[in-house]
Amino acid sequence: MFISKKHLSRRTVLRSAFATVSLPLLDAMIPAATALAQTAAVAPPRMGFFYFPHGAVMDYWTPDKAGSDFELKQLLKPLEAHKDYLTIVSNLENKRAYGPVHAITPGTWLTGAAPRVSHEPFGGITIDQMAALHLGQDTPLPSIEVATEPGGAAGACDRSYGCSYAATISFRTPSTPLPMEYNPRKLFQTLFGVGDNAEERARIQAQTASILDLMLEESQQLAKTLGAADQRLLGDYLESVREIERRVQKAADHDLTTLTLPDAPGGIPGSFDEHINLQMDLILLAYQGNITRVASMMMAAEVSNQTYNHVGVSDAFHPLSHHQNDANKIARLLRIQEYHSQVFAKFIDKMAALPDGDQGSMLDNSIMLYGSNMSNSNAHDHYPLPSAIVGKGGGAIKGGQHIVAPERSPVSNLMLTVLDRIGLHEESLGDSTGRFEEV
Repeated sequence: MFISKKHLSRRTVLRSAFATVSLPLLDAMIPAATALAQTAAVAPPRMGFFYFPHGAVMDYWTPDKAGSDFELKQLLKPLEAHKDYLTIVSNLENKRAYGPVHAITPGTWLTGAAPRVSHEPFGGITIDQMAALHLGQDTPLPSIEVATEPGGAAGACDRSYGCSYAATISFRTPSTPLPMEYNPRKLFQTLFGVGDNAEERARIQAQTASILDLMLEESQQLAKTLGAADQRLLGDYLESVREIERRVQKAADHDLTTLTLPDAPGGIPGSFDEHINLQMDLILLAYQGNITRVASMMMAAEVSNQTYNHVGVSDAFHPLSHHQNDANKIARLLRIQEYHSQVFAKFIDKMAALPDGDQGSMLDNSIMLYGSNMSNSNAHDHYPLPSAIVGKGGGAIKGGQHIVAPERSPVSNLMLTVLDRIGLHEESLGDSTGRFEEV
């Protein structure tokens, strides 16, 4: 790279009567004699939180040896090619997940906080949303929340806690669960705009911006005629409109010319295999286009009755997870769990193949958490949890190791450590008792 003495702002744009276009990273944006790690060439890491329900058959997850001299077992074997990027942490527990198992298991994975007994949700802010506040304010979407099935199925709800904690792994505030988008068409339109192709999206985006401008102007005129209480209500409404306007403007200014976008998906594919892989590909496109830096994904719903005929398993997922130590059922359950790892590994393969400026691959500059908030699939308990990190976080994570934590260490310790590695230093998180300095 040629480093010039002239220094342009990383936010420099080309302006014309027709458009505002963000520039790519140019040599002139790097001050002369400035270390690369201190400049715009070092982007914030991408983060992902990939959750699978119903736990894992732990004997086929946990390596026998600690340290760097470990062999991957069946459920993590698909990640063999990225072993140097893999950090497995064993002996983790989530005490906050004990209770009505399915009703609170997903929603307590990333918080370390005990949910309040109420149909109105109140638990903790999840670390993906903490990361979104820290990393995602310069992207059109601070975070995205993705799934393959609608959450909150009857079997996952509880009369004391309702359905909120079962339907999502992401809470923006303790009382604001975020819906997980399971329709690829809706996800595509959230990321790239409404419309089936580029021309239609550009036209609708321009119309939306004009409508928002008109709404704001008329609302401000209306505010002059209202009393104080109504003005406060209208003010809250206008804040929402301004946030939509911010996103529309971000999208309009965002340069996606480096991406080759397909037409919008028609809807939910008939094949689950096609569906889950399409959702993963859309997350990757969102990372690649810098539309977001934070993504959360539920690979299947809590109490999922999804069948996996494409890997030879016709049983419904959740009933099969209650295998009662039947060897044949365990073998079929392992096939489902290994399949989830294969889908995740395919996603990681693609990240490893994408260059990320001067920082190596996208995987070099990412932190992907893969795991569950349930342990033994048959017992539906919460110790020891299957937990693995893939990625180096721009050099913040060592990788290539199996860490055996003290027995029943809070999983919040790992979550707190992950936040540390993106430069977000919290004193504690939920029931955390410390950090894993060796990560």
